[in-house]
Amino acid sequence: MSGLVAKVGPEGPEDFEQLAIKRLNEGRVKEGLKLMLRAAKGYEDEGKTSDAARLYKYLGYVLLKNTGAIGKARPSLLKSAYLYLDLIDEEISRPEVDIDALDEYCFNVLEIFATLEERETLVKYAEEFAAIYEDLGNSYQENADIEMAIRAYESAYRYYLLVENIEGYRRIAEILITLYGQIAEARLEKNDPRGAAEAFYRLAYFILAIFGYDLHFMEMMDTAAKNFEKASKVAYSNGDLDGTTSCLVKAQYAYLLAKNFNRAKLIGLNTARMLYQVVTSYRSRGEEEKAALKLVELTETLMGIGKINEAMETYRSALESRSDLMFRVRVRLAALKRHAALKGSKEVMDRIEAIEYYLNRRNYTKALELAENAMASDELIEILEKIHETEGVY
Repeated sequence: MSGLVAKVGPEGPEDFEQLAIKRLNEGRVKEGLKLMLRAAKGYEDEGKTSDAARLYKYLGYVLLKNTGAIGKARPSLLKSAYLYLDLIDEEISRPEVDIDALDEYCFNVLEIFATLEERETLVKYAEEFAAIYEDLGNSYQENADIEMAIRAYESAYRYYLLVENIEGYRRIAEILITLYGQIAEARLEKNDPRGAAEAFYRLAYFILAIFGYDLHFMEMMDTAAKNFEKASKVAYSNGDLDGTTSCLVKAQYAYLLAKNFNRAKLIGLNTARMLYQVVTSYRSRGEEEKAALKLVELTETLMGIGKINEAMETYRSALESRSDLMFRVRVRLAALKRHAALKGSKEVMDRIEAIEYYLNRRNYTKALELAENAMASDELIEILEKIHETEGVY
């Protein structure tokens, strides 16, 4: 036994991180912060730059929360930002760029400089990131990888828009209109109306960026709606009620944004009836997770036809089975889309496009933050309060 040495205390950055979180949860903040800093330095020494950047950022936000002073949090947040910039340089030097990782690194850098209220630095890096993504988009397009080109161009568009580089985001919007048009045509040729509808729907947003909420935008939304409706019929003929209702909800909102209010209402009423049947069927089989997803669709449908109180009761039922950030984003989006359609507002549509950008990339926290901000206007505050009341129990 004399040859055995007992393990005493943490040995690596992972151990220090776990212990730091434990101390912070116990309210021993000072000790927890020291351990967190030690863990971050440990990760940095081991060359685990991503973990180090993550912890320095976390450390900065804990300091900011506890002191309310940006100055106290600044050193840790800046350290995190510059580590993320190193990761960006490393990632774009690879033969095959991991665009998911790149998205995360870029987002963290801009979030940190926004928190530090350093607008000039934020603009500088947003412009740089936009150029990186535009170059990536060009490269993917040259290699005929249209799906990845679109993803890169959409990020470039987002960053040009952020810094109000009108020439930049209009240039990218025109490229995306062409690419989404190609995808829509290809999917129609393959008898894929749902895929075509999704492409037409996205295409409409970039038409909006150039022309505003006018006939061009509404015609494209109407085209998307008709294809979603066609896709619902295909799904119905295959006995797929789940797919049928999902397509119909999308058709309802595309018609709504196209200002075809009568068609949107008719589809909404019919879809609501079908969704009640689908929810009942899932619940009878004990499939509560699937029932919750369809209840959120039913909530969206009811909100689209203006039945807000009924929608909130349905939403409450969904939350009883599953409370999910994605649900919260979708319910707010439903309210915003109806509002945008009734007002014919490009400004609201721009906010919706940004929320959907983060929703599609599964960044639900950012999407929810943007949705909350978008609904904080006098015209939507009453609906937002009802949503908060419904969610407050969960």
